[in-house]
Amino acid sequence: MVNRLRSNDDCWCGSHKKLKRCHGDHAAVRRPPVIPGDVSQVRTVPANITPPPYVLGEPIVRDELQIMTGSMIDRLRHAGQVAAEVLIETGAAVGAGATTDELDAIAHQAYIDRGAYPSTLGYRGFSKSLCTSVNEVICHGIPDNRQLVDGDIVNIDITAFIDGVHGDTSATFAVGSLDTATDALVATTCLATYRGISAIAPGRQLKEIGRAIEACASPRGFGVVRDYGGHGIGEIFHAGPHINHVEQRDDTMAFVPGLTFTVEPMITAGTHLHDLWDDDWTVVTEDLLPSAQFEHTVIVTDDGVEILTVTADGRTAVAWPNSEPATPPNWV
Repeated sequence: MVNRLRSNDDCWCGSHKKLKRCHGDHAAVRRPPVIPGDVSQVRTVPANITPPPYVLGEPIVRDELQIMTGSMIDRLRHAGQVAAEVLIETGAAVGAGATTDELDAIAHQAYIDRGAYPSTLGYRGFSKSLCTSVNEVICHGIPDNRQLVDGDIVNIDITAFIDGVHGDTSATFAVGSLDTATDALVATTCLATYRGISAIAPGRQLKEIGRAIEACASPRGFGVVRDYGGHGIGEIFHAGPHINHVEQRDDTMAFVPGLTFTVEPMITAGTHLHDLWDDDWTVVTEDLLPSAQFEHTVIVTDDGVEILTVTADGRTAVAWPNSEPATPPNWV
């Protein structure tokens, strides 16, 4: 386990200030708590777009590893490409005054325009086409009529179902300008995501992902959420294995070519502990300090790992805050 930088330690940036006076300034990142807003009616999907089996009432299957071969890999690349495009299009609408429900409407139409079904719509009763997690919301935020304001951060989580498979990706977007400490949280979360991905290769063990992510976030004083993680994905939305974002010694399963899953660390400015709203979906940090998240769907290859949730020209919204969609770092 990696030691976490403490508030009275010198900041990791080399400023010679204490962490709590620099990139770990909790007073700077604290914002008014997110209050649930009004949720609009469920949006409809044209009948010609095939929904996932669970929307039709079939039991939700979990735990089965998703090993992709042959044409299945091409199908998953296509789903990943669609998800990446929807995320970029939706993220472009983030700004002060926009509501998360408006972002949901944009994403919903973007899925339909590409012949894809929004995987979250109807999953275990979830009523929206994406998750929008603002500030202290760690994950699974439900879009509503709350307006985004300057200085907010919002994670947009997109999953597209097309050709019988799911592609899953998310990014944290800045609303206007961020304070230095929040900007560092978002940037570190993005970096940790790619560090986790870079740890993947055939024969390596599952715990290497969490080890790499912890080694990036903890020495900067950030928390890493333990109770939510990545998951296998393919024909099944949420399958095995569970991807821990902290090192777990018993995560000894070895990666094999064709295994597909998500890497999606949730990094917090303060505690990794959390509470659940009464809607049974929205997860918030216990101390109400902000949380950031990025996510890619990946596949283990014969000699490493491939990121599947990128556009046809290789772009992704999983990028540094306030930056344009770009190709993943060349060291992944």
